[in-house]
Amino acid sequence: MSETTVAPKTPTLPEEWREPLIWLAILCTLIALFVPLAFLAGDDGVAKPLRTPAGLCVILIAGAVASVRFKGWFGDILLFLSAHVTAGILLFMLPAYTGAAGWGFWLLLAGSWLLAWQVVTRLSDRRLNGYKQTLLDLAIPILFGLWLLLLWEMIVVGAGVPYVLLPPPSQIGARIAESLPLLWADFQQTFLLGVLPGYIIGCGAGFIVAVLVDKVPFLQRGLLPVGNMASALPIIGVAPIMVMWFGFGPSSKIAVVVIMIFFPMLVNTVAGFAAAGNMEKDLMRTYAASYGQTLSKLRLPNAMPFIFNALKINSTLALIGAIVAEFFGSPTVGMGFRISTEFGRLNTDLVWATIAVAALAGSTFYGLIALVERRITFWHPSARG
Repeated sequence: MSETTVAPKTPTLPEEWREPLIWLAILCTLIALFVPLAFLAGDDGVAKPLRTPAGLCVILIAGAVASVRFKGWFGDILLFLSAHVTAGILLFMLPAYTGAAGWGFWLLLAGSWLLAWQVVTRLSDRRLNGYKQTLLDLAIPILFGLWLLLLWEMIVVGAGVPYVLLPPPSQIGARIAESLPLLWADFQQTFLLGVLPGYIIGCGAGFIVAVLVDKVPFLQRGLLPVGNMASALPIIGVAPIMVMWFGFGPSSKIAVVVIMIFFPMLVNTVAGFAAAGNMEKDLMRTYAASYGQTLSKLRLPNAMPFIFNALKINSTLALIGAIVAEFFGSPTVGMGFRISTEFGRLNTDLVWATIAVAALAGSTFYGLIALVERRITFWHPSARG
């Protein structure tokens, strides 16, 4: 079958905005020609303006104009090359302009970003066949994330932001590479010993209690209101109490995680059990199905989207709870311990490195649960869509 490029009903960016934003990128580039790219210190110690290279402006303008003139993949490729070649050259020159970037630098960066935005928008509107669509769906968030890191790097370095306030991604990446054994030990302590056991216990207990609540109407009237109130307890107040009760080891972190994720699992599962239609329930009654048969054959499958919503929400809540609990007491290892300790020492690059590892772990955990969800709930409209 041939590839298709039909735009969805709701485009990622209104059509009437797209071309004006490209012309805005061209305008930024033209203005950059008349303002300094950077201010470099001369031999006499006086900062001298550096003229914006005309070649960079030509690359950006040519790609922008060609993208308006040519539609389809050819225009997208020209737009991609124009934005990323310009941004790559700016990034290559960045070390020489640390803290000395001028208006020309920022205007060229803005123009490149506007064109890259157009690239992501056009790619998001395309619909391909088979594995090509899967690759495209992976490429779009990767490209978007790389641009966030690129903007972060250029803004911090170009503006001369002190690294103690906000280190650039390059420094954070270098610190991760230098501290892999330390970060791995922290990951084991927080995620493997705190998050995973607490996640299994909390979600399992929430599911079991949800079955009991569904079976016994009294529990539904009495337990759910109490659960809603308990779920509103501030974790910053619960965590030190759990540390006092269970000590500084993993047990206190597991307890905090269980408290955080138990009631989201309970509430979502109960709502999922109630999602089965009355006609389907009447049909099961005509078959003289028992409660267990109705639960396993009808209500549990219908509740799966709700259950997986709770599992995905809890995957991030569990990590947050374990890290916060480590702020109030932990062995000399753990992500929360590392963040609080190194922040006090002003080692912000290591703090950000730990945050990056935590974000990667949480995102991977969430992604694995979402993958399992698609395998199990393939019949649901959200999976088919």
